[in-house]
Amino acid sequence: MRFLRRSSADATEAPETDAEVAPPIEKGRTQGKGRATPKRREAQGRRSGPVPPPPRTQREAFKRMRGSKVNKEERRAAAAERRQRMLAGDDKYLLPRDRGPVKAYIRDLVDSRRNLMGLFMPLAILVFVALLVPSVKIQQYATLATTFMLLAMIVEGFVLGRLVTKRVRQKFPNEPIKALSIGWYSFIRASQLRRLRVPKPRVSPGDAIK
Repeated sequence: MRFLRRSSADATEAPETDAEVAPPIEKGRTQGKGRATPKRREAQGRRSGPVPPPPRTQREAFKRMRGSKVNKEERRAAAAERRQRMLAGDDKYLLPRDRGPVKAYIRDLVDSRRNLMGLFMPLAILVFVALLVPSVKIQQYATLATTFMLLAMIVEGFVLGRLVTKRVRQKFPNEPIKALSIGWYSFIRASQLRRLRVPKPRVSPGDAIK
């Protein structure tokens, strides 16, 4: 049938425009965006905002330096305040291992006693000094004394751990109490010098803790 065919005259009457004619796209190749990819520095600059211009005068540079100094002083003041609150025992600023009423009660029990384990650090310094002495007898005596002291500290730490665990279970019957964890925490607290303990002791040696 003739009407199903397109005559050559009709083809010539519809000229092809530039918009209809598109170059063939190769298979497996994506078409470009039509613009250059921005560099990494330019992309970061767009996200963070424009970079402030350099100071034009020495006075302006001094003001900027002074502003940064004020920020440093504010950060130092904030850090000092956090340190003071931590030493005071503020539960919000303590380390996770020291938080909670149970740990506060353990610290009070340990701080209310005079422990032989508090001499652990001075004893370690004494042993180090004795090893530097050329005399063999002094080294032997220092080693013997250190051995007895360490044995006494281990026994005292074991007794202290059991005592503190018993008192904590009586004080907090509904809390999950682990004897090993309580004993180790008590030993670490008692083996530190009193002035170096963090948080600082709230009680004095000999005070009654209920």
